Amino acid sequence: MVSGSIDDTAVLEALFANAPLGLFVFDADHRVSRYNPSGRGMRGLSAEEVLGHPIEEFAPGLDPDAVKALIDEVLATGEPLRGRLVRGRSPSAPHPTLALQVSLFPLDDPQAGTRRLVGVVEDVTEQQAAADRLAVLSRMHTALGTTLETGAVTDGLVGVLVPAFADAASVDLLDDDGGPGTGSAGVSPQGAPLRRMSFAPADAGRSREDGGSRPFPFATPYTQALGDARARLVEVSRDTPWLAAAPDGFAPLMNAGVHSMIVAPLVVRETVIGLLTLYRHRPEPFEEADLDVARQAAATASAHVDNARSYQRERTVATALHRRLQPGAIADLTAVETAHVYLPERAGGGWFDVVPLSGARVALVVGEVAGQGIEAAATMGQLRIALRTLALQDLEPDEMLTHLDEVAAQIARDTGRGGDTGGGRDADVATCAITVYDPVSRHCTMIRAGHPAPLIVAPDGSRHTVDVPEGPPLGSGGGRSYAGVETELPQGSLIALHTLGLLDAYDDDRASAVHTLANVLASTTRPLEELCDTAVYRMAPSRQNDAVLLLARTRAVPRDRVADWSLPADASVVATTRKLVDRQLAAWQLDEAVFNTELVVSELVTNAIRYGTGPVRLRLVHDRGRLLCEVTDANSASPHLRHARESDEGGRGLYIVMRLSARWGVRHGRRDKTIWSEQRLDELTEEVPQAAFDLDDVPEL
Repeated sequence: MVSGSIDDTAVLEALFANAPLGLFVFDADHRVSRYNPSGRGMRGLSAEEVLGHPIEEFAPGLDPDAVKALIDEVLATGEPLRGRLVRGRSPSAPHPTLALQVSLFPLDDPQAGTRRLVGVVEDVTEQQAAADRLAVLSRMHTALGTTLETGAVTDGLVGVLVPAFADAASVDLLDDDGGPGTGSAGVSPQGAPLRRMSFAPADAGRSREDGGSRPFPFATPYTQALGDARARLVEVSRDTPWLAAAPDGFAPLMNAGVHSMIVAPLVVRETVIGLLTLYRHRPEPFEEADLDVARQAAATASAHVDNARSYQRERTVATALHRRLQPGAIADLTAVETAHVYLPERAGGGWFDVVPLSGARVALVVGEVAGQGIEAAATMGQLRIALRTLALQDLEPDEMLTHLDEVAAQIARDTGRGGDTGGGRDADVATCAITVYDPVSRHCTMIRAGHPAPLIVAPDGSRHTVDVPEGPPLGSGGGRSYAGVETELPQGSLIALHTLGLLDAYDDDRASAVHTLANVLASTTRPLEELCDTAVYRMAPSRQNDAVLLLARTRAVPRDRVADWSLPADASVVATTRKLVDRQLAAWQLDEAVFNTELVVSELVTNAIRYGTGPVRLRLVHDRGRLLCEVTDANSASPHLRHARESDEGGRGLYIVMRLSARWGVRHGRRDKTIWSEQRLDELTEEVPQAAFDLDDVPEL
């Protein structure tokens, strides 16, 4: 037993004398009573400098509060503590920073009645440095993967690298010319100007520089990296030769005490697009292992910058396409005064249209296509053109939406967007709201497909509540039906159609958002353009989605500008209609329009009597520079324009109407049809085409 005790003592002595780990015994006052002089950082220190002293006295480079807190924790709990990381400078070599892994174990001393601790300190500087480098790269991937804006990418990069990896960092990019190149043709990368995008730390300079682009001085590590696309680890001192290329420009490096730097090119598809530069003035210079980290950081940043630039180019094209596909200048209409605001923040599929219809009516349309980018803009253009085509066919609003749903479903099938067209949400291509207003009757028909309902504000500023059924979004096809609602509006009412993007700032509180918008629009006497701007200021839509607001203030055709007659389905009334037209045009002082209008009305009434079902309704509307003639009968069959042969005795009636009209067409109602003709009063002529009609087409009965 004695020999065993002697052997144990010898082992303990050898352990404290030769172990590569740092071993310490601390008393309750944190003083060292025994230690291993061969441990890293302790060589060169005498026993008098260590024994009987707390650790902060012989190792001031370590965080004394951190070490003291660890010792107190073990003394208080009596539980061992393992693997805690402490950073600081070595007592014997204060320049390099150490990473130490500290474990503490309590020792009970029954004879002395005191408690002591054994501390085991392991140098993990190299392992921790590698872990720190990996952590920097991990944080960088996370930070850069959340944005598609170039400035945000470069800001995120320098924000991750400083101060965790470098004391300062900058990103400079060659001006983007919209393609994969680096700038102007024929300019070498070394001489090409670069724009400072980001710099950190923020208090050491501006994050963005306003001085435009400028080249780096030649020859320097910057221009060398631009030329050969190779990253460099560079030592810096006051006698470094390349500093003489721009002494004033590089003076801040010397003033900051920079002693090492890394210049890493940003490369995309073997083309240099910029530089990442890292600086250190901390005691530890950059090492070769740090150069690998810089290369990986530059490669990752290059990919994200390229993605951001590609996205920006696509967004620019999509926005331009989107704007081009929107309506141009909207003509002054009889039915409504209009104004709009369109914010293409995300180049999405929001659109609007104002479509003049027959009978002085107008269709107001706002819609939104799912998705963003060029595909959404193209789909929007297809739907807008299709809807305008359907509207110009004088279809009822519900029929327009039904046909538009089929068009959207076909687009979904052609582009592979819709998947199963069985009515699921995946098939939804777009939403749409249509409002048709008639200034003669002041009737307004509203219908919608998955879109917010129009907001109606009465002339006195109160909200005119109309419950518009919400139909399914467009894109499933299958002949789905849509139900609209009709209401009569006073002259001067305000109709507001919008997309959901206008309400984004209110999250899911749609009712509150609509209430706020109604309050803004209650000032019905203000100019519409001013109301549009005020609505944007007040609603403050987010920049994550497009926002569209279309305002229309209703007008009414004066009653004395409308003449309306109901006639029996008898051929004898044709001559009577010519007399009615003659008197009415005389009252409107439109004598120059009498001849053409009598011919048009005679043909339309004759056609309604021969092929329609009575009674026949004739309506004339004198509408600001044009004369509208409408003949309605109860037969829903559409007439067909044909070219009569010389031997034919009839068949030229609609040809006469076409030649004497600026526009003409057929409008179908629920139980009848209306053939209409529009004459431009400033284009009237009394010249009738030869062989345009015969007496059978214009009977005198």
